[in-house]
Amino acid sequence: MSWIREGELNLIEKLSANVLKAGPMPKHVAFIMDGNRRFARKKNMERQEGHMQGFNKLAETLRWCKHLDIQEVTVYAFSIENFKRPKDEVDGLMELARQKFERLLEEHENLEKHGVCIRVLGDLNMLPLDLQKLIAKAVVTTRSHNKCFLNVCFAYTSRYEITNAVREMAWGVEQGLIRASDVSEVLLSDCLYSNNSPNPDLLIRTSGEVRLSDFLLWQSSHSCIVFQSVLWPEYSFWNLCEAILQYQLNHKSIQKARDLHREHQALQQLEADRDCIAEHLQHHGNGKPADAQRRQEALLHYAACREERVQEFLQALKHKRDSFFNDLCKSVVC
Repeated sequence: MSWIREGELNLIEKLSANVLKAGPMPKHVAFIMDGNRRFARKKNMERQEGHMQGFNKLAETLRWCKHLDIQEVTVYAFSIENFKRPKDEVDGLMELARQKFERLLEEHENLEKHGVCIRVLGDLNMLPLDLQKLIAKAVVTTRSHNKCFLNVCFAYTSRYEITNAVREMAWGVEQGLIRASDVSEVLLSDCLYSNNSPNPDLLIRTSGEVRLSDFLLWQSSHSCIVFQSVLWPEYSFWNLCEAILQYQLNHKSIQKARDLHREHQALQQLEADRDCIAEHLQHHGNGKPADAQRRQEALLHYAACREERVQEFLQALKHKRDSFFNDLCKSVVC
């Protein structure tokens, strides 16, 4: 089954999509695709077939998102916690992933035609090496595409992602790229696996469960979260429309919360910079209090230097992450 489904919406779906698009639309939607195993039990089929049906539904959902002008989709494909499932199920999921990434590579012309960029978020070192190489090739092959984005969270949990971001900042301090005083909420966001993406506007979980299961905890703090009772393989265009309508009804309050949070972050950074300047002037001011102009000049200079350090660190981090994928890709001769 193809990752990229062709085909138009039917007439009623088109009319409904146009009505929805008259209002504010989410640009980034995240899905917790839950209910594959329950669907398999319900239909008296093997668990693996339930997971296969779940993938087919993802391909169909991506088609709907394309027609609704949703430019970015993030999916929770495999949690680190899933490694605790029975070995035969984990092995089956790894084999399904191999098949689907191999198929994705066969569709490179279609991906280029639609400008689809594939990103895989998680610790790939936890995966079999052959699967790592397939994923790396998919990521590197589509890296330059920029019309729409599919983020696949694989061997992922949010707590692991946040912990890794803290490690990355500690690495930056150890390497002398940044100072401990440069660490901030904004910098941590820039060190997450998802640093190339805006935070999701809408997060949807299917199957009736009402928890996030360690998915995008940091990124979804100001997202519209919708829990739906339908099992993922039975998800429909109308379920998606219902979730988007919930987003639209809450759009103003979500946007206001985001704006306030950005203002708060800016004030936090300003206060942190002022504290650093005050400490510097206290130790290098020869005991003389600095006048307002001198403090302001020192503050502007410090902020510019801090921003330069942070950007150099983020470039080094990007190079490190790109090199990981490039090295894996070279071993399969991209």
